[in-house]
Amino acid sequence: MLHGFQLLVLFGTVLLSVVQAPGPARAEQALKTASFAGGCFWCMEGPFDKLDGVVSTTSGYAGGQKKNPSYEEVSAGGTGHAESVRVVYDPGKVTYERLLEVFWHNIDPLARDRQFCDTGNQYRSAIFYHDEEQRKAAEASKTALEASGKLKGPIATQIVAADEFWPAEDYHQDYYLKNPIRYRYYRAGCGRDGRLKEIWGERAGH
Repeated sequence: MLHGFQLLVLFGTVLLSVVQAPGPARAEQALKTASFAGGCFWCMEGPFDKLDGVVSTTSGYAGGQKKNPSYEEVSAGGTGHAESVRVVYDPGKVTYERLLEVFWHNIDPLARDRQFCDTGNQYRSAIFYHDEEQRKAAEASKTALEASGKLKGPIATQIVAADEFWPAEDYHQDYYLKNPIRYRYYRAGCGRDGRLKEIWGERAGH
């Protein structure tokens, strides 16, 4: 072996051939980020966490003006933020289109400035796209949903560029896992599952 060259003997003739040095293993496909607002962020983490290929979900605030807002400030209204969830995912395992499908089936797209029992602009539904590819996919999914005739009215969900995302306080993260009884009580009391079933039928939550 001569630093990338190899001597070969074939029928008495010496040949010099280039040998590829073993390179590093192929790098894993880069992770991507998706951001959605679907009302109470407690209820939006679980559906995405169940997907193979989703690396993490984080509850937080997006689409507003105030820097580093608190839950009290956002829930009172006036900061412009929406309760949101940031999803980090492996596009080699789950597509953005699949994330969009899960998003739609976990919200009421007809509700404007509210979701279920939560009212106000801070509970609006929105898709925050991170690049042009996501924007096109989000617009296409919305157009297809409107054309399907499944919804009895216009879609109120916004499709806007992602801006700064502020993670919510620690006690909000994975709330559905940390406080399962309170979470189920809230979800049932808010009428979320009943309304999702009414809109999406067997596809509700999927």
